[in-house]
Amino acid sequence: MSEPIILFSGGLVVLPDREPAVCDIVTKGGKIIALGAYDAGSSPVERIDLSGLVVLPGLIDPHLHLGHGKDISRPRVAGDAAQETAAAAVGGVTSFIPYLMATEPFDTLFDDVKAVTEAGSRIDFGYHFVISTEPQLAGVADYAARYGVPSFKIFMNNRGGEGARLGLPDIDDGFLFRLCEAAAASNGVVCPHPETIEIAWVLRNREKARDPEGKGGLKTWNASRPDFVEADAVQRAAYLARVNGARIHIVHTSSAAALEAGVMQRNAGAAISIETCPHYLTHDEDWGRGNVGKINPPLRSRRDCDALWQGILDGHVDIIGTDHIHRDVSSKSGSVWDASPGCPGLETMLPVMLTEGHHKRGMPLKRIAELTSTNAANAMGLAHAKGAIAVGRDADFAVVDLAVDWVLSLDDLRSSAGYSLYDGMKFKGRVVHTVLRGDFILRDGALMESAIGKGRYLPRYLGARS
Repeated sequence: MSEPIILFSGGLVVLPDREPAVCDIVTKGGKIIALGAYDAGSSPVERIDLSGLVVLPGLIDPHLHLGHGKDISRPRVAGDAAQETAAAAVGGVTSFIPYLMATEPFDTLFDDVKAVTEAGSRIDFGYHFVISTEPQLAGVADYAARYGVPSFKIFMNNRGGEGARLGLPDIDDGFLFRLCEAAAASNGVVCPHPETIEIAWVLRNREKARDPEGKGGLKTWNASRPDFVEADAVQRAAYLARVNGARIHIVHTSSAAALEAGVMQRNAGAAISIETCPHYLTHDEDWGRGNVGKINPPLRSRRDCDALWQGILDGHVDIIGTDHIHRDVSSKSGSVWDASPGCPGLETMLPVMLTEGHHKRGMPLKRIAELTSTNAANAMGLAHAKGAIAVGRDADFAVVDLAVDWVLSLDDLRSSAGYSLYDGMKFKGRVVHTVLRGDFILRDGALMESAIGKGRYLPRYLGARS
């Protein structure tokens, strides 16, 4: 018997090439085969009514860390993927690309990591590789061609033992330069964590002398790694990528200064995509819950939040990623100097963009789809299958009730982090269903346990620069 045709009907569909419209989405075998009227002939048809709801392309989160317990380097058991992809499904995320950290060459561990992730994942996934050693650098071309991993992260701040917290060795700008060369030769993209750490050390030592107990909290943390430390590294990394003809993806842009540096390099000819995160749009250094808001880069000023929103509205910011870290709240203990940086965000990315972007700032739904799905697919080699509701793409949808008002509580959370910067926040717009390749992984707000292990690995390939 042939596969049934599924009609997702009655919803307001956010389309890539025109304004949102009420139309049927016709799917078969996990793919979109038509939009609008369709003659199914004698084929069996299942109709799913989405009347009154908005249908967005399934979200793609290009920036997160998937690990085991407090270790964010890699998942160790299938349950790691099952739990964090439950959080993803609740948030309308149907694909994500975590960062894989190791010191050994990735060909020695990737098959195992892929198998563990596939065994538990409810959503489709790729991986970025964090490049930190000479053998890894030598393997860049092979990683892109053999594994479909064309995206390579480098921690520019890993100097003077700074990377020891993550178990990574030191690198320098010469290493970054050679990574840009290798990425350009392999049709890859470099994803630098941008900080000029030598300046941050000077400022950190001054702040520790002034505030040794960290009583200044998030303001002290921001002062120890201020915006120009980020901006200087953005322009340096983007320039090195540009002279090598490499693509570059600027992660977790947190400040007006860093955004300005990225736009300047783009205007000079850099092939650059710019990402920010929801927490840099909604939270600042005055937030009242102290160490829970310790992130790297730090939460900045309200002026920076406003500048990032303006950058989104102006088209300078391309992508929203979460930088999701699932360490639980006990990692925030001690002073601001001791607490672990990072926060979870998979469950709240879309509610933040609907509430703060669409309802509060009038952002069109099409722009939200670009920021949370389409542009990430284009930048990361997924546009052949993901990122838009279009014929030939995977039938991945985030279906939302745009009008519902709700308040996030800890009981809503599925990530192993068990906390959220948005606990108690009022939202307008909530994910009702999440659909992966035509099947529900979240239905009427309830997770489908049958989705565990449904996720597939996504090899990704980027064509030559034009």
